Amino acid sequence: MLTSHIGELTALITALCWTIMAVFFETAGKKVGSLAVNFIRLVFGFTFISIFTYFTRGHLLPTDATTHNWIWLSISGLIGFFIGDLFLFQAYVEIGTRISMLIMATSPPITALLGYIFMKERISPMGILGMFITIAGIALVILSKDSDKKKIKVTHSIKGISYAFLGAIGQSLGMILSKVGMGDYNPFAATQIRIITGFISFVVLFAYLNKWGDLKKAIRDKRAMTLIGLGAIFGPFLGVSLQLLSLKYTTAGISSTITSIMPVTIIPFSILVFKESIKPKEILGALISVAGVAILFLI
Repeated sequence: MLTSHIGELTALITALCWTIMAVFFETAGKKVGSLAVNFIRLVFGFTFISIFTYFTRGHLLPTDATTHNWIWLSISGLIGFFIGDLFLFQAYVEIGTRISMLIMATSPPITALLGYIFMKERISPMGILGMFITIAGIALVILSKDSDKKKIKVTHSIKGISYAFLGAIGQSLGMILSKVGMGDYNPFAATQIRIITGFISFVVLFAYLNKWGDLKKAIRDKRAMTLIGLGAIFGPFLGVSLQLLSLKYTTAGISSTITSIMPVTIIPFSILVFKESIKPKEILGALISVAGVAILFLI
């Protein structure tokens, strides 16, 4: 029974891994900056995966990948691990993990929309309804009325919300390109290729911005390094690899729906770890956004 639902189960574990990862990375990002966290977590993630693949596949590096794998997974890594995460990790610092994860709930609708535009995939009327419900749930959280009850205002940093939205676009494109590039190839080795591209991209960015001093400062911070290391285990190592494994055994729609529960799974962490005071309407908004994603793909 469990074997027949391996795609769905790995998607659920992926959501939990990403939730835990986000908590670690937000805490580290506020200490040493999101750029340093992005760079270091890729080094950790690649190290963990390389050791794992060496003992499970007999390959330290993805030397058995085809040209097709390398091209499409590299593009996926550039868009997902570099551009998308560059914005998402800064969103963690700007507006916190909980609101960032809520905005990221737009990723499945964006994925469906991109599939419609570029791959001619059909979106049903219920799917369109699901998109609007997801957006309505997010709006319930980030919008409110002024005290005079005449104007609608955004209750969180517009810059942070924009960063999270750009992160969602990066994740959506990365997912589509990963599915194209992976095919029957090993999910963990596929993640190695994506990380390699992301790492090279960040090296170029650090060199261009001359941020090596910030990186050295972050490496000397033992607490930050511990947080990044733990986050890398749950994110670039377990989370991303399990997401690709999920895509291998189930559809992108079902996988996206299950992993999109993060706006809900992050709530206990926000209360217990970050001591946030969460309003009932914010919990309702998170539930509505997840319900919208479910309607989009499952009805």
